[in-house]
Formats: sequence, structure tokens, C-alpha cells
Amino acid sequence: MWYNGFLDLPLWQLIVVTLVLTHITIVSVTVYLHRYSAHRALDLHPALQHFFRFWLWMTTGMNTREWTAIHRKHHAKCETADDPHSPVYKGLGTVLRRGAELYREEAKNEDTLRIYGKNCPEDWIERNLYSRFPLGGIALMVLIDVALFGALGLTVWAVQMAWIPVWAAGVINGLGHAVGYRNFECRDAATNLVPWGILIGGEELHNNHHTYPNSAKLSVKKWEFDMGWAWIKLFSFLRLAKVARVAPIAHRVEGKGSLDMDTAMAILNNRFQIMAQYRKLVIGPLVKQELAKADESVRHLFRRAKRLLSRETSLLEESHHARIQRLLEHSQALQVIYEKRLALQQIWAKTSANGHDMLAAIKQWVQEAEASGIQSLREFAEQLKTYSLRPAV
Repeated sequence: MWYNGFLDLPLWQLIVVTLVLTHITIVSVTVYLHRYSAHRALDLHPALQHFFRFWLWMTTGMNTREWTAIHRKHHAKCETADDPHSPVYKGLGTVLRRGAELYREEAKNEDTLRIYGKNCPEDWIERNLYSRFPLGGIALMVLIDVALFGALGLTVWAVQMAWIPVWAAGVINGLGHAVGYRNFECRDAATNLVPWGILIGGEELHNNHHTYPNSAKLSVKKWEFDMGWAWIKLFSFLRLAKVARVAPIAHRVEGKGSLDMDTAMAILNNRFQIMAQYRKLVIGPLVKQELAKADESVRHLFRRAKRLLSRETSLLEESHHARIQRLLEHSQALQVIYEKRLALQQIWAKTSANGHDMLAAIKQWVQEAEASGIQSLREFAEQLKTYSLRPAV
């Protein structure tokens, strides 16, 4: 019958087809718009680029230049009043409910497009079809869905239209800056929602991305999975893609006991991973040790102490600062490792432009750490000496 469509699929097959169609859209966003267009983390074959452009025109109506410019501005102005979709300033509920609307509003800002929208498609088909008739693809998609799937094709189409606004514009831009876990203390509130980036193509690993925005691979831990990266590997195998950049790997040379320029550059390149190690090897064990010795009257101060003492300082609220201060007043050892953590971060913030100054500052930091009398801090200082830009041969 006509209302079942040309394919006349049973309901379970229709659900599978809908998930496949929405997944193609997710792959188009994460591989083409995000990792290729916005961050140039990989190169894509022109034919694959155009397939993604055509598919996005039909399933989202999104313009490559607009999306790219808005996302680049998000990174440049993250968690500020100029961030197009920061839940910190616009409210989590607003971003969750109106994520797509925030994109459309920012797309009208000519300054955003001019400053952040460089190196995007401006060919004939972009000017005369995709940009000129942004709703034309969506109209074509609804006709195709109804023709193939009948009356339920309208439901398939509705799910396709809602997929990106809900999951990407809402969940990632909203919850991805509010809840979840953090592998790295980058300077914004980005979080990893779950370690399995499947449903949204790897975009769930948002903290990893904001730490290493130019990496084509969003997973960094062995137990994390990035579906978008799996597609990139397949495209690379088919010679349709070429990876340009991934997150740096922190190489260590066991037995290396001297600080040299190679070590200093390795520490700079892997600073986020090294600070994650500081949290794990220094802050965590010492918090546990001090908690065991603490009087019952102050034990409440140690609740989430590891997280607070390792948190990016710009993300701390006044109440957090006050709690940290009270905690440090009760533990000289915690005060030492907290101050040493801040001092280590200041080294690359102030001296990264001059390698010799940075090397001298790291040597001074290591000497002070070794003289601190705190075992975990001394062991971490010894570990710093083993970092290298190159893996051990």
C-alpha cells in the first residue's frame, strides 16, 4: 500500500534504518564539520567532503562556514560572555533546550563569520544551492523519506531533524560542560560524558577534545572508544582521509636521571598529561594519607579534596577557594604539594617561549620537590626527569 512506502519495511527494520541514517549525520558532523573543517586535524578526499556537505544539507540545513565559525569562536571564547553556547553564562537549561537556536542566532553575526569562518567552501554549488536554499535539502529529505517509508517516513524525518539539535547542540554543548569526568584540567569546564563515544560519534569525549582540540582522535585512555576515530581509520585505509594531527604521547625513558632540553620540551608538550599524573601520584595518595591522620572535626574538609586540589583554578568558585584554604591550614604537607602544583603550571605559562628559561625553572622546581621531604612529591620529581620527546629505542 502507498502508505507503507516503496520499501514497505516492518517496524523493527524501520528503526534500524533510522539509526543508520542518523549515524551518517553524526559521522558527517564529527568527521567533516568538526575534525576536518573547524580544526583541520585531518584531510579528506574532495569526493568525501562533498558527500558530507550534501548529506548535511539534506539532514540539517547547516552551512559549513557558519558551523565552523561558530565552533572556532566557541573554542576561542570558551566559558566567557562571548561564547556562543556556554552553559556557564547562558544557563544549562537554555543550552539544552535551545542549543540549535543559539547556533542560528550566532550565524547572523557577520563578525563571527568573517573572523572565524576562513577556508570554508565558497564554490558554485555552495553559493547557488546549499547557502542559497538552506531549507531545500530538508524539503527534499522529507519527500524521500515519505516515498521510501510511507506515512511513518514523517517520523523518520522528524527523528533525523531532531538528532543534531538534541544530541550535539544540546547535550554536548550543555552537559558536556557541566557533568561527567575530566581526564585533564584544561582551562574550561569541558567534561567527558562517558568513555564510550558511540552514540554521538566520539563527541562524548569533550574534555579530551578541549584539551587537544587539533587532534583527529578524541579518545586518550586505553579504555575509551571514539567511533569517529574508527571511521577516520576506515577512510584512511580507503585513501579517503589522511590524519594530520593527534594528541601527543608522553614518552618516558626508564633510567633517565638528568634534566635536559629534550626533557623540558617533552614536559611542555605533555603538560596536561603530566598534571594528570601529578593528581594521581601526588595529590591522591597524600590526601588519603592526611585523611587517615585527620581529627574527626576536620574530616569533612577532605570530601572531594583530591578533585579540588587538582582543579583548574579559573574554574573554582569562591566557596571552593575558601574550603581549600581551610584544608591547607590543617595540613602543611597538602599546602606544600598544592603550592608546588601551581608553581609547576606557572613554569610553562611564563617561560614556554624560552626553552632555556623553562629548563632552568624545571630544574629549580625538581630540586625544591626533592628537598620537600614528601615521598610522593620526590618520586614525581624523579619521574619528570624521564620524559622525552622520543620513545626509548
